[in-house]
Amino acid sequence: MQYRPLGRTGVQVSPLCLGTMMFGPWGNDDEADAIRVIHAALDAGINFVDTADVYSSGRSEEITGKALKGRRDDVVLATKFFMPFDDDPNHRGGSRRWIMRAVENSLRRLGTDYLDLYQVHRPTPDVDIEETLGALSDLVHQGKVRYLGSSSFAGSQIVEAQWASRDRGLERFVTEQPPYSILVRGIEADVLPTVQRHGMGALTYSPLGGGWLSGRWRKDAAGTPTSAARPGVRFDMSLPENQRKLDVVEELALLAEANGMTLIELSIAWVIRHQGVTAAIVGPRTMEQLESYLPAAEIELSDEILDRIDELVAPGVTIHPGDHSYGAFELQAANRRR
Repeated sequence: MQYRPLGRTGVQVSPLCLGTMMFGPWGNDDEADAIRVIHAALDAGINFVDTADVYSSGRSEEITGKALKGRRDDVVLATKFFMPFDDDPNHRGGSRRWIMRAVENSLRRLGTDYLDLYQVHRPTPDVDIEETLGALSDLVHQGKVRYLGSSSFAGSQIVEAQWASRDRGLERFVTEQPPYSILVRGIEADVLPTVQRHGMGALTYSPLGGGWLSGRWRKDAAGTPTSAARPGVRFDMSLPENQRKLDVVEELALLAEANGMTLIELSIAWVIRHQGVTAAIVGPRTMEQLESYLPAAEIELSDEILDRIDELVAPGVTIHPGDHSYGAFELQAANRRR
């Protein structure tokens, strides 16, 4: 495993980051099996683990903490806060009040006294970024957190946060966690260049496009997703954007097969090939899934393959805008002129 610098922090991390969202009731609720998968990832050279307090209402953090006992110092451990836990409006968001409670909860569940990377899971448009950064800076000064990161921030929000840190003398976000896959390339137009200009690391999520690039779904195949089985616009097959995705997936699958690799390997290798990407977050539910992801870290894609992918999905293009998870606030009806 070849390691990479995490922005300008001096920390070295693996190009594959183990995401633990699927450990717990949301995915694999067999704790012993989930721990075996985590240990296998660490044994394979992955030293970067990402979770969040909201995953299975904290259960993912608990499982991750148990798996890291005795190996904590060898792992760059990241978690996130922001998402609501219950109906209490103060048990969520980027306020100082919630951050100070959320971090203690995560530390307890993870069984550690510090976090390597603490990330805002989503931007909070109705909370001053100085409020959030001020609280997070105090956690760094207290030794409970080493570094700070954002997730699903638009380019303008990244810049605003960097300026606030500079102008107010606060700790800054050193990483951003955006969605990125062959089907979701929108961050190439703004987010990734902004991250690079500010010397931040990028740990991207959903490299398989929410399952679209897993190889399970092929055009006209029986296993093709349906809106009934997978509700939501991302899987509504009456939408032309999703039909276009199926067409692209078919071509990508043929491209992968012609070059002696799986679609999964092609898709993940493509993500970590971008010079602005530090690591791709892979979120296995089973050992078999983990083993299907690992070879991607060693694959070098040729220029011919990269050119063909660009022909199928142009740089900076997201085929289905519904696959974006940033910038949504700006596009809500109340913020438009119509």
